[in-house]
Order: sequence, then structure tokens, then C-alpha cells
Amino acid sequence: MSEEKSFGVALRGLRQRGRLTIEELAEASGVSVRAIGDMERGRSRVPQRRTVVALAEGLGLADAERETLLATGRAARPIRAVAAAGTVVPPRSVGDFTGREAELALLREAAERARAGGEVSVWVVSGPPGCGKTTLALKAAADLAEEFPDGCFVVDLHGVEGPVDTGEALLKLLKALGVSDRRLAKEDPQGHAGLLRALLRERRCLVVLDNARDERQVRPLLPGGGRSLVLVTSRRPLTGLEDVDRLVLTEMARADAVELLRRILGAERADAEAEAVAQVAALCGHLPLALRVAGNWLTIRSGWSVAHLVRRLADEERRLGALAAGDVRVEAAFELSYRQLTGQAARLLRLLSLVPGPDMTAAYGAALTATGVFEAEDVMEELVEAGLLQATFTGRYQLHDLLRLFARARLSLEEEPGEQEAADDRLRTWLLETAVVAGRWFKPAYGAPPSSWQGLVPLESAEEARAWLGSEAFAWFAALRGAARRGEHTRVVETADALDWYCALSLFWGHWVEVFRLSSEAAAALDDPYLQAVHLNHYSVVLGPCEHRYRESVEQADEALEHARRAQDTSQQAWALVNAVLPHRRLGEVQKGFEKARAAADLFEAAGEYEGWIEAMGPHGATLRELGRAEEALTQHQRMIAFLDAPDCPVSGHAADTYRALASGALGDDYAALGRWREAVDHYRSAQDQFHRIGIPHNEGETLLILGEALIELGETEDARSCLRQVLALGDAADGKDLTTAQRLLDALPAA
Repeated sequence: MSEEKSFGVALRGLRQRGRLTIEELAEASGVSVRAIGDMERGRSRVPQRRTVVALAEGLGLADAERETLLATGRAARPIRAVAAAGTVVPPRSVGDFTGREAELALLREAAERARAGGEVSVWVVSGPPGCGKTTLALKAAADLAEEFPDGCFVVDLHGVEGPVDTGEALLKLLKALGVSDRRLAKEDPQGHAGLLRALLRERRCLVVLDNARDERQVRPLLPGGGRSLVLVTSRRPLTGLEDVDRLVLTEMARADAVELLRRILGAERADAEAEAVAQVAALCGHLPLALRVAGNWLTIRSGWSVAHLVRRLADEERRLGALAAGDVRVEAAFELSYRQLTGQAARLLRLLSLVPGPDMTAAYGAALTATGVFEAEDVMEELVEAGLLQATFTGRYQLHDLLRLFARARLSLEEEPGEQEAADDRLRTWLLETAVVAGRWFKPAYGAPPSSWQGLVPLESAEEARAWLGSEAFAWFAALRGAARRGEHTRVVETADALDWYCALSLFWGHWVEVFRLSSEAAAALDDPYLQAVHLNHYSVVLGPCEHRYRESVEQADEALEHARRAQDTSQQAWALVNAVLPHRRLGEVQKGFEKARAAADLFEAAGEYEGWIEAMGPHGATLRELGRAEEALTQHQRMIAFLDAPDCPVSGHAADTYRALASGALGDDYAALGRWREAVDHYRSAQDQFHRIGIPHNEGETLLILGEALIELGETEDARSCLRQVLALGDAADGKDLTTAQRLLDALPAA
């Protein structure tokens, strides 16, 4: 009796003794009905250990019987799967494998297509060091083994260090497939490749080519047809291979990373320090290799708390060194790829550790190395090919947190301190100079950059400028902080001043108060009363709406007024007066606000500064309305619209659009105060449309809220509901108080 039949007979006997049907055993074990039937009939030629274990558990076998069944299963496996003296080996899976459900599903679908469609499937699984490529491939191979009755084989190509010669790998695979030495001796290397393709075309095999170095090493090992499945793992994406599918791995999802640690540590220990376990996962950057090292480290040191490891890993300079368990070191995995880089790529990797944000474009590389964007992009693509930098679908690049620490350590070891500082200066200078040019697109009297300006990024329109300021906010803000720490006061005040109009487009970004606090401190350090007035005015403007610090806003405006008087600058005096109006209104000091608004308008008008004059007219009208003089306020705001609509209006562009939208909303407020709700609704709709077109979300949210309130007054409940939902849809871009009010009003509306 064959070994396969012997296993099947044993399985059937145990099942019948337990009085189980095949369907009942399938349900108890998780092994399919078809697979169990094939085993019992001797048709399944590769009963895998994990399958036998599952069957033993489903049968409820005692330890002795379980071991007997496992031994019978081992004897039933084909000898060819373990041929070649351990070089080509059957797949093994990691017992605590966690996550990657979507990736495994893709590979299961590939196996099904290969089985059903008769077409070979080759998948390249790539990603940075330590992301779990091999583990995923082995897990997939173990899970799919039963689908490939002619054998499953794993070949470690040692691509990162001491790569296996392709010819040698061919021979080992062919021997594992049962080809005799005599037959092999008759063929040259090209013939060996053809023979492998022929065998994989005829048979249904699963082959894992692990740790491939490059396309040249792998190409002769790939089949040209048939129903086999080949999984190639590599730190490089192997973009030169044709007719392959690709699976790019990165770090694990947060929940999966925590669960992996939980499985390694055991549920009881992990759950007792759940917060610390989540912190360890985050400090490991959710990288599987780092997580496994950290988990093993804690397992060995069972007397140490998880919180103790958190404290060790919190020190960035020591983190990589701490992530070592036995002969497994995260840093060593990075080092292997780093040593294969060209000198130019290795230097850029080191310098990229200076980038303050979570991701970057090629322009960052160009700024750091003082080269062109295309030259930097070519080098960054080499880093992508090496698996040390990740390219995203948006055209940006990401450097994993642990790789950033590795690169920073290499920077300290291999770059002279002067070159480190020079590169950091180049990056900071580029970020802040670009922020100035982009910000001035929205600032009256500036607009487009001068024709002489040549930057690393296109800023040919206000839309491009806004997009750059938004996408690179983390980086230019970090650069501004760095300039402030270094005492680069002139650069700080120039950058902040260029951004004051852009600020209104992203008022609730979260950092404007710090931006203008830093610029106010820089102006004070320069001891320039004019600059102090300018930046205290900027600071005053954001304190109220951003943080509701209205009393402090008035105080900063009053201090700005004193500095403006010292500087004998009428314009800044007027701005200090008008900036105090809104906080006075919020504090219930409407009369004070009215007086300052009127005084500001007079100063602006006398100085012929029309942007300032129209800025003052809006709050002046608002204070009139709040003092019970709504008809006068209406006249005031109509005057603003007429001024802006005049053919010879000196205010134009973004400033004119913004003031017109504000005046339209103010007219809505005036009509609402007069009880003329239909006219109020019409003006609110106009203002909302304008704010939406310009792209000022906090003003749009405020206008939608009061439009909703006006519609409620008119009894138009469904339109009001729509407006209030639009406020909520703006999320963090709207004022938090407006969001709260909108939700309260929505809850109070009758059900639709």
C-alpha cells in the first residue's frame, strides 16, 4: 500500500471511529470537504503538517494518536519536496502570523486562477527591509500547498548578501523536481532554464524565490506557461520583469502590529499593559521585523515590563541598537541594503534624514544636494529600487521612521559636521524662500513671483502656490521653527509676513498662533518698532478666531498701536485699531469696537490705503448693526459693494474677491437684523457661493450656519437641514463652535 493510501486509511479509520461524517470533520477542523475526501481516497499527495494538525484537533485525538497521525502524514509527503540537501525546502509558516489579509487574498485568487485557467502566475513581493516579505510568501505557500500537488519549493537566493548564482539555483530546483544528474549533465545553463520551464509548464507547483537580488538572477527561473504559481520576494521592485503581478509591502496596520505583539507576548501579559504595547508598536514604526525583535526581547526578559522597553525605545539615538534579539538586529537588515548603494545614493539617504516632514518630493533631494530636480529624482529612484525609500501613488516619497533613524546615524558617522549644517541650511532656505514666494500670491501688491525667480517647484498660479503651502506645511513650519531657534530673525519675519493673507485660507490649520508669536518675538529681537507693529498685528488677528483668546488679542493690538506710533506709521496704527474690533465685539464691548473701527477707517482713508479702508468698513458696519443701527449698517455695506464693483476700483484680485464675499455676508446680517429674511437668505447664498469659489472654508462654514438659521426662520426646514449638514461636512476646516451649533440645530429640527 502506498504512503498516500496509508495516510488516507488511517484518517478514514479515525473519522469513522469518532462517528463523524466528512462534512462534520470539515467543520470541526477547517479543512475543506474536498481535501478530506481526496486524502482518504489517496488522491492528495501532499498532506501538509498544518493540515494534519487541524485534522487531529478536529478529531479530538489524544497526544499519542496525534503524533502517530503526524508521523503517517510526514511519510506520505513526496521525497522531491525535501531534495537538494536543504537548499530547496518545503514551505514553513510562522505560527503567530498576523494581518496581511488583503495580500493573502490576492495570492489565493492568483492560485485559483492558475489552477482553473491553466496560466502561470508570477508575483513579485517587494518592500523595505524587515517589512515581512518572506514571512508573507511562506504563509501563502503553506496555506496554498494543497492546491499544488506536484510540490512546493522555497529557494533562498541570498540576494542581499552573497547572492546565489542563477545556474546553481536552476540545478537545485531541477534536482528537487526529480531530474537526474545524468540528464542535467547533458544540458548547458540555457538548456537547464528551458528544462525548468518545461517541467513547471507540465506540473502544478508552487515556487518561492526568496530574497532575489535583481531581474538577471530571477529571469531564468521563471516559467513561461502552465498552472504553477511563483512568488518572488525582493527588496527591489524588479521593474525590469515583464508579465508579472506586483505586491508592494510597507509597515503593518496599527491594529495588526499591536495584535502581533500580543500574540508573541501572550494575551494576559499584553492586555495588562495594553497602552505600553501600543507604544512599542508605534516606536517600532509598525515594521514586522522590529515588532518581532521587540516581542522576543520582552519574552526573554519576562521580568521586565513592557513600559520599560518603551522607555528604552523612546531614546531615538539608542532605538535601533535596542531593537536586537540574539543575532537578529533591525539595523543589520538596513545595513545590508545600504552597502549596495552607489555613493551618490548613500549620501542622499543620509541627507534625507534631515527632512522634517513624513514625506517629500524630489525637490527636497535637490535642495539638500544643490542639484536639479531631475538629477535628485534619479537618485531617489535608486533608493526606491533598493527598498530604502517608498514611492507613493501621489508622486511623493516616504522614508520609514526606523530607516530615518538609521540614515541619521550614518549621517553623523560619515558626514563632516560642516556638510551636515550646510545641507540643513540649504533645505531650510529653500523651504522658507518658497513659502515666501507662494504666500505672496495672495498678498496685495505682490501676486505672481518675479520673472527672475527660479524655483525647484512650479508656482505659476495661485492654485499651485496654495497647493504647495498646504502639502508642505509640516516642513516649512518646521523650517520656520528652526530659523527662530537659530536666531534668523529677518528670515522669520519675512516668511510670516508673506503668509498673512494665505492664513485666512486655512485659518484652522492649527499653528498660526505660533507662527505669528515667533515672528513677533523675532521683530522684538530686531528692535524695529515698525516690524513689531506689523507682527503684533498679525498675532492679534489669529489669537481670537483660532484660540478664542479675545482679551489677549485686544492687548496685542494695543501694543501694536504703540509700536506703530513709535514708528510713525499711519497704516499700522490703523491696522492695530481695526484688529481690535472683533475681539471687542466678542467681549461685549461693542462701543469700543465701533470707535476703533471708525478711527481706523478715517486713518486708512487719509493715507489713501484702500485695502485697509474697506477692511475697516466691514467691522464698522457690524458694530453699527449691533448698536441697533441696522439701516446705517446696510447703507455702509452697500457702499462697500459699490466701491468694489466700480470699474476703476483700486482693489483687485484675491483681496477684492474676499472683501466682496465678506460684504455680501454682512448685508445678509443687516437684512436679518431688520427681519427681512428672504433678502437675508439671498445675500447669504451669494456670500457662501463666493467663499466656496475662493476657497475660504471657515467663512463658508460660518455663512452656511447663519443661512441655515435664516431658512429656519422662513420655515424652509429641508433647505436648512442641507445647509447645516454642509457645515458639518467641512470638519476641521470650520470653526469648532460653528460645528457644535450646527449639530445642535440639526438635532432640534423635526424629523424628515
